[in-house]
Amino acid sequence: MSSRKGQRDAARVVRQQLARERRRRRTIWVSAAAVAVLVIAGLIGWSVWSSQRSGDFTTPPGANADGTGIVTGGGPVTVDVYEDFLCPACKQFEQASGATLEQLVAENKAKVVYHPVAYLNRFSTTEYSTRSSAASGCAAANGKFREYAKALFDRQPPEGSAGLTDDELIDIGAGVGLDRGSFGVCVKDRTYQTWTEHVTDEASRSDVTGTPTILVNGQPLADRSPQGLTAAVAAAGK
Repeated sequence: MSSRKGQRDAARVVRQQLARERRRRRTIWVSAAAVAVLVIAGLIGWSVWSSQRSGDFTTPPGANADGTGIVTGGGPVTVDVYEDFLCPACKQFEQASGATLEQLVAENKAKVVYHPVAYLNRFSTTEYSTRSSAASGCAAANGKFREYAKALFDRQPPEGSAGLTDDELIDIGAGVGLDRGSFGVCVKDRTYQTWTEHVTDEASRSDVTGTPTILVNGQPLADRSPQGLTAAVAAAGK
C-alpha cells in the first residue's frame, strides 16, 4: 500500500510540475504576442504620423522640390542660406553679402536657396520668427521673396520684444509692391505657417544649429564676407 501511495504522490507531483510548466509557457507566449502587437501598432502609428507630418504643409510657389527653401537663380553652384528674420547676425550678413548673392545669381554662377527658419521664437513674445517667416512665404507666392526679406531685415525688431505686428508685416509687403488685400489675408490667415514649421524641422534634421548658416555645395562657408562668398562659389564651380 505504501508503495502504491508513494507512486501516486510522485505522479501527482509530476502532473503539477507539468501543469505549472504549461502555464508558464502560455504566459510567456501571451506576453510575447502582446509585446509584438504593441510594437507593430507603434510602428504603424509612427509611420502614419510621420507621413502626415511630413506632407501636411502648404508650400509657396518658388520653393525647391522638398519644400525647404525658396530658390532664386539656376547656376551650377548651390548656396543654401539659413536665416531667421529676428537674428541680428543674419541682418548683418544680408547687409554685407546679400547683394553679392544677387550678383552671383544674375551672372548665372549660383543658385541660392533661402531657408527662413524660426529658431528664435523664444526671443519674442509673439513667435515673431514664425510669423515673419510665414509672411515671407506669402511674399514668395507673389514673386517678391527677396524684396520682402530685405525689407524685413531693414525693419528688424530687437530680440526680446513682441516683434512687428501682423499689420506692420502687411505694411512692409505693401511697401515692396505686394497687394495689401491678398497679401494681408495670407499673412493673417497664417497660410504658410505649416511651411515655416517644415523648413525649421528639416533644417534641424540637417544639423543646422544656428543662423546664419551658409553652405556652398553643401560645405559650410567660413568667410561670409562678399570676397569669401565669391571665392567659395568660384572654387566650387571649377
